[in-house]
Amino acid sequence: MKNAKVSRLAVPVGVIGIIIMMVVPLPTFLLDMLIALNITAALLILLTSMFVQKPLDFSVFPALLLVATLFRLALNISATRLVLRDGDAGKVIHAFGSFVVGGSLVIGLVIFAILVIVQMIVVTKGAERVAEVGARFTLDAMPGKQMAIDADLNAGLIDEAEAKKRRAEVGAEAEFYGAMDGGSKFVKGDAIAAIIITLINLLGGFAVGVLQAGMSPADAMNHYSLLSIGDGLVSQVPAILLSVATGLIVTRSATSGDMGSSVTEQLSQSKLAMRIGGGAALALCVIPGLPKVPFLVVGVAVLVLAQRIKDPEPEGEEVAAAEAVDMPAPDSPEQLLGEMRVDPLELALSPDLVDLVDASSGDLLDRVRALRRKMAMELGVIMPPVRTRDDLDLPLSSYAIRISGTDAGTGEAPPGTVLAIGDGLQGLPGRAGIEPVFGLPGKWVPAELHYQAELSGATVVDRASVIITHLAEVVRTNASRLLGREDVRALTEMVKRTHPVVVEELTPSVLSLGQIQKVLQALLDEGVPVRDLVRIFEALSLRAKVSLDNDGLVEAARAALGPAIAAQYTSDGRLTVITLDPMLEQQLLESLRPSETGSFMAIDGMRAEAIVSESARLAETAEQQGLSPVLACSPQLRLPLMRLLRAGSRRVQVLSYGEISGSTAQIETIGVVNGAYAGAA
Repeated sequence: MKNAKVSRLAVPVGVIGIIIMMVVPLPTFLLDMLIALNITAALLILLTSMFVQKPLDFSVFPALLLVATLFRLALNISATRLVLRDGDAGKVIHAFGSFVVGGSLVIGLVIFAILVIVQMIVVTKGAERVAEVGARFTLDAMPGKQMAIDADLNAGLIDEAEAKKRRAEVGAEAEFYGAMDGGSKFVKGDAIAAIIITLINLLGGFAVGVLQAGMSPADAMNHYSLLSIGDGLVSQVPAILLSVATGLIVTRSATSGDMGSSVTEQLSQSKLAMRIGGGAALALCVIPGLPKVPFLVVGVAVLVLAQRIKDPEPEGEEVAAAEAVDMPAPDSPEQLLGEMRVDPLELALSPDLVDLVDASSGDLLDRVRALRRKMAMELGVIMPPVRTRDDLDLPLSSYAIRISGTDAGTGEAPPGTVLAIGDGLQGLPGRAGIEPVFGLPGKWVPAELHYQAELSGATVVDRASVIITHLAEVVRTNASRLLGREDVRALTEMVKRTHPVVVEELTPSVLSLGQIQKVLQALLDEGVPVRDLVRIFEALSLRAKVSLDNDGLVEAARAALGPAIAAQYTSDGRLTVITLDPMLEQQLLESLRPSETGSFMAIDGMRAEAIVSESARLAETAEQQGLSPVLACSPQLRLPLMRLLRAGSRRVQVLSYGEISGSTAQIETIGVVNGAYAGAA
């Protein structure tokens, strides 16, 4: 407890003492002690910066740099006061000056000037630039790092505790490099102040010696120059040490050990490089005029070190050995549990399609990673990681896309071929095929004939593109199945970071994560992206105060997203609409009945079939004209009518009047559904 209290008070007391040093004169003995402390502390900081594992392990360095700089300036001021007042600044400064001057004032001034130039132009300037660039790059990369952490969390690669730890590290890293960018300015200012203080000591000491002490100009110049150079040296030595420490901290890369171990390990990793270096040093011995002994000693030493380096084991053998050690027994619980696990999304390939996932011959895995980002931007949910594996049960040249272990799509991609889609392919060799997403007929032709297929007017698609397009369509169609409870929690946490009030008002007091999940799944099931979670949550919080009915919650969310939903079906500023006959719409509203699974229309089968058939006929007619029509109805009727059309296998999109009214597009009606059928009253 006592040690903790002393540690907590040491820095504040020390800073106050530094301020007092600038005002109160110090005796020479105390100044000598403080100068020795300053040099030792600078050396300790330098050594610590070399032995830390990573820069963040020395996160106090920017603040420590400021305190050390302030301490050094206070010593300069105290020494200047003693030099000008008493002509004596203690034994340490006198010893430094005598040692460097060595009987020659010119040599002393030149040495001091060189030290200042090295300190200011080389070390300090370089460290300042590196700190500035490091701070800029770290801050620019911060959003990407946060997104990567969220993606790993949603993919299940890390847990919440690890994600919280990584976010804290990213924030600490940004703050550290930002502080280092400012701290480097202190080092630069300190170098400039040292030059000015030394000039003041020289000129002021000369004036004091001649005018007040009655010394001759030569004696005054020699005496005060020695003290000025000594004072400059005792400040420049620790200043250079701190500048080097600053450079080491900001230039450290991601290594797993201290700097000494990393340098030794990485410089000695290539035996060939050391042999060439030693041989080159020996070759310099044959150049006329060069001394042979230094190069001979150095060359032999490097060659001896090269011989002592062990040849690295092949990487493949190391990996195999590690896997052999870590591989659990085939019948162990861990192995069985791993085989029992059902992956949310899986791409199974027949054995002859494994070349697609080979990094040297295919880019399928890279495209899968790019697809995850595309789906996130398009749907507003993070697509789960795709487990790609070979399946001996699949027919040759085929693949299967599975969701939770169940086939959601299958196709073929014969090796060495490309898919040509279009007419006029009779003259090309190959076998017939079908484009899996749109069902377009095509032909799998040899890859070397893709130019001939393009010349014949066909659209040519490579195998990886066929699979990725199919995978994207399966994800879009089954997005609601892929949205799990953990994904909803992650999305909620993401909104909470930017709009905490919205989330706190909604969950868990009003709606649970499960209820929010059902709403988002319903939106995704109807092809509505859920990127604008803030608007969705605001609408849900208002609707939930009235009713917790899931249909009502979905309609409230759709109303909030109305303009965005209508924009999906708008083309060239026009929204093509199919409407219901007012009499039919009134009858359907009167037929609505509640149920546990949502509202439904209590109408006879003939009327339902007539509505489905007429809607499909009008939609097909519009599609033949290149239009994408929607069926418009009242908000209460939209969801039951959507269920009716889906039950009839018709994918006609149904929008409410409220969703359409929020659109700025021009409404164009192309037909009216009256639901008439033979035998109707």
